[in-house]
Amino acid sequence: MNNEQILDTLQQLASLMELHGENDFKVRGYQSAIFNLEKSTAELSSLSAAELEKLPGVGKSIAAAIYELAQSGELASLQKLREATPAGVIDMLNIKGIGPKKIRLIWKELEIETLDDLRTACEQHQIAKLKGFGEKTEENILKALIFTSAQKGKLRYADAEKLWQPLVQALQQQFPEAKISESGLIRRRWEVIDSILLVVGSSQSSSVRAFLNTQPNLSHHAAKSSPYYWRGEEKSRQIPLEVRFCSHEEFASVVMKTTGNGLHLHQIKNETESLFQYLQHTHISNEAAAYAHFGLPFIAPELREGMGETQANEATPALVELADLKGILHNHSTYSDGKHSLEEMASYCKALGYEYLGISDHSKSAFYANGLKEDRIVQQHQEIDALNAKLAPFKILKGIESDILNDGALDYDDKVLASFDFIVASIHSNLKMTEQKATERLLKAIANPYTTMLGHPTGRLLLQREGYPIDHKAVIDACAQHQVVIEINAHPWRLDLDWRWVRYALQQGVMLSINPDAHEKDGYKDMYYGLLAGRKGGLHKAMTFNALSLTEVEAYLKKKKEGKLIAAQ
Repeated sequence: MNNEQILDTLQQLASLMELHGENDFKVRGYQSAIFNLEKSTAELSSLSAAELEKLPGVGKSIAAAIYELAQSGELASLQKLREATPAGVIDMLNIKGIGPKKIRLIWKELEIETLDDLRTACEQHQIAKLKGFGEKTEENILKALIFTSAQKGKLRYADAEKLWQPLVQALQQQFPEAKISESGLIRRRWEVIDSILLVVGSSQSSSVRAFLNTQPNLSHHAAKSSPYYWRGEEKSRQIPLEVRFCSHEEFASVVMKTTGNGLHLHQIKNETESLFQYLQHTHISNEAAAYAHFGLPFIAPELREGMGETQANEATPALVELADLKGILHNHSTYSDGKHSLEEMASYCKALGYEYLGISDHSKSAFYANGLKEDRIVQQHQEIDALNAKLAPFKILKGIESDILNDGALDYDDKVLASFDFIVASIHSNLKMTEQKATERLLKAIANPYTTMLGHPTGRLLLQREGYPIDHKAVIDACAQHQVVIEINAHPWRLDLDWRWVRYALQQGVMLSINPDAHEKDGYKDMYYGLLAGRKGGLHKAMTFNALSLTEVEAYLKKKKEGKLIAAQ
């Protein structure tokens, strides 16, 4: 087991211990150990029990639990608690806003053991009557249950990729003659998907079907299948899977027909037919040829939503590529809640070929994330200066992720804010705001002359937490007025700014920055998912802030601090 799997298992154990009324001191011991180990770079599965005991916050019993997990992949104490807990009660532990102790009251006092029964109890106002709950808590539980129900059967794109890519590789290895492509929502790079569609062009479709039926992670739905489609489900994530069969000659046409949505396929037309109708009777050699038939340049798969992309012409700028990105902004180190040191984060960023790293640890109000007080800012800046001399021409830019306080103010006084090269302003607290309150809070932060960039504008966590409601147009217009860059947070759980607002931001002249919000070196890999989100919204190199060279970024930041940037017209 890797570290993430071990810590997830320990968190389950701690939650179930608390649910079953275990000693609070023991539960806090596990929670403290998990918090410390999240920052550890040690490979837990490779350590002996004695070595584990030497890690911060890890006592003898926790070390024994980790060792047992690493050796067997299981934990007897956890299994015992699972067996003593109804499955629906375990599901309740995933509800935002209520912890194990409150779930225990719901379970024991009202004998509620399923999410459906919990929802009914909320709708009948039984939960509000429990000690320590009240109407507001009941309302929040009901909202969370409705949200969770709506997300059932869906996957984040990054998780879906881990399912379909290995299957494509296995099929390609088994059937070298086959042409294989992802299609539908996954080829259009939606941030959340509810099904996986693959297209297979092969003369051996019956053999491919037989191969799919032998895969242990797939279940076949024979009644839903047809001569053209194998339909089933990926077992581990219970996500529908479709495989569309066709000949080699039909392959490009079928991929194109199944990629774009209906609007895209029918909006493109000439005097006699639409793109869809054309593909019905024409075996194209490639997709570019089909667009050329209608007098259009190639339109990238992720854009095929019928949202204006059909107006493309030869002057339309090419979408941004990963190779265009020169630096990585919005990253955390061990100065706050990161896993790797400042030097480790910088050296790895340099090794990846980037010109600069923007370090932006949490500000002082984020005490839960070890946010930086003023004296530690001075310490970090001194280390940055030393590292910049060592790593030149690579450069670390001095930044901070400054909390936007309840009234819209930033987290430090002007003198401290002026000591940074750039400021990422983000909301992390009081997320249950009205649209008016959230928007006003953001507008004040955007108007602050020290704000360089707006971080994860809605605070959403895909499939886990809705973002707070904001007036996107007002926020984007304010960023245009004050020359504030908007972040596309590349973490696959966020992808915030939502791609649906990228086009409007570009129209208003707002630059966007693809930021990984990396808390460890591997977090840089998330740049890929942010890139997909940006491309889906039509982002091109000229409007991508971190596609600027180091020299260009430094010049931009200098002008911003001096108030010399000209507002977008």
